[in-house]
Amino acid sequence: MTSHAPDDRVIVSPRYMAGAGDRLADVFGPLIHLFGWSAQHDAATGYTTIDSPDGSMFIDFDPLQPLGRWWTIAHHEPYWDVRFSRQAPLEAVAAVTQALPQLLGDTRHAERIPITDMPLNQLAELNDWSVEDGVLTSPDGYCHLLPTPDEDIAWRAEHTFFEKQPLATFTRDAPEGLVRNFFAHLTEPAVERDFADILFSTRYEHSGLITPAGGAAINPHVDHALAQLVSPGRRR
Repeated sequence: MTSHAPDDRVIVSPRYMAGAGDRLADVFGPLIHLFGWSAQHDAATGYTTIDSPDGSMFIDFDPLQPLGRWWTIAHHEPYWDVRFSRQAPLEAVAAVTQALPQLLGDTRHAERIPITDMPLNQLAELNDWSVEDGVLTSPDGYCHLLPTPDEDIAWRAEHTFFEKQPLATFTRDAPEGLVRNFFAHLTEPAVERDFADILFSTRYEHSGLITPAGGAAINPHVDHALAQLVSPGRRR
């Protein structure tokens, strides 16, 4: 049995096992308040759509989507889209949405919202992921970023615990900078969550490491990092 209450704040690793979290404002807020994107929201369903000022790009959020594909980003001329599932960490989703204005030529706040230029294989190495035949695999072997350049979907992030529903898909013409930003934030080793927001498999099947975000004698992030070192079988 867990000793954590549902509203306890905890630190979870790996991030790709932590669930979406509650930072929804980070996905939409900068686009609306810093870049002037327009938003429409249905309070009854939660459905939200945001459009770029020039009308060339939109983001749909549909928390009632039956297959759990909550997020769709679509661009016109050329057409490409990016989709995220309900399990995708919002930190990684926000790393994509916040980079969109730069792709449309709006460079305001670019110093605060960088698009990483580090190659994917270097990002993988930085976070202990392996690379074989172009496939990037997490240390625990559960999470993968797969290139399929000859298909309509050119990149697919998958996790074996999530019933083969991809965490993210990027179609062929989607800018690779968005793939890099997503991957960079997906692979970071730890993230804070309310305990109730963590995926069931992570909470109760010991597939991740969970430590308190408060109450430790030392900095809780340091405490979590030390727990990673001494817990057998725990990898980032």
